[in-house]
Amino acid sequence: MIKSRSAKIGDWVFVLICVLVSIICLVPMLNLLARSLSSTDALVRHEVYLWPKGLNLEAYSMVLGDMKYIRAFFYTALLTLISTVVSLTMTTLCAYPLIFENLKGRSIFNILITITMFFNAGTIPNYLLMKQLGLLNTPAVLVIPACMSVYNMIIMRSFFYGIPESLRESAEIDGASYFKILVSIYVPLSKPVFATLALFYAVGRWNGYSDALMYVNKEQYYPLQLLLYNILNNINSVEIATQEGFSSPGLSESLKAAIVMFSTVPILCIYPWLQKYFIHGVTMGAVKE
Repeated sequence: MIKSRSAKIGDWVFVLICVLVSIICLVPMLNLLARSLSSTDALVRHEVYLWPKGLNLEAYSMVLGDMKYIRAFFYTALLTLISTVVSLTMTTLCAYPLIFENLKGRSIFNILITITMFFNAGTIPNYLLMKQLGLLNTPAVLVIPACMSVYNMIIMRSFFYGIPESLRESAEIDGASYFKILVSIYVPLSKPVFATLALFYAVGRWNGYSDALMYVNKEQYYPLQLLLYNILNNINSVEIATQEGFSSPGLSESLKAAIVMFSTVPILCIYPWLQKYFIHGVTMGAVKE
């Protein structure tokens, strides 16, 4: 099929926009990487932009040699894994029943669930609820309150709608239970949406710190991002700056960049593994509702 001239121009404009967006996303990361690998003298003179000057691995040796960062890293990784599994389970258990037209009160359930996307009790009532439930200062407070996103549930429900009803009906004729149908038919056919939502949930939990900031006061339960937030937020304190290795201006900049890279790169490594499922998982079933 031969494209018209206007279609070709549109393709080039689209490619140009994608390139510009990619550059906008990459430049800050390259700058951080360069700063984390540069010498302190080059950082003090503000000579570092996109390429490191005077290769220096001191900042990374300090980060990797501090058990506080290593412990927070593995704790956050475990927390992210558990949170993702729990969130996918809860999302599936909510989305699956809503595809059955014979479910009594299905419209009411859909309305009530959708309302929570726009309205919530607020920070103080949520805090009081977590306190009454005894979840404060526990890892569970970082998993249970955010165990399901209504937006992600709608994506999964739409994907389930795209699976032919004839498969479900044939299984029902053979005597399969609803749970058996879910495990044997819907879950195996829903790998793209599971991979996509797993990425959403994992990135959200890995990058999250606001809930930990509100609900957690014990340092042993600090996720990596909250630890990073506290260090960078308290950088003006002389005592904390000296304790964390920020007393030297050049080393300060290098160490801050190294800590940010240390907390960012692991989650970026997940994207290539799930990329092939991403677009398919989000768009399939989006038309039929």
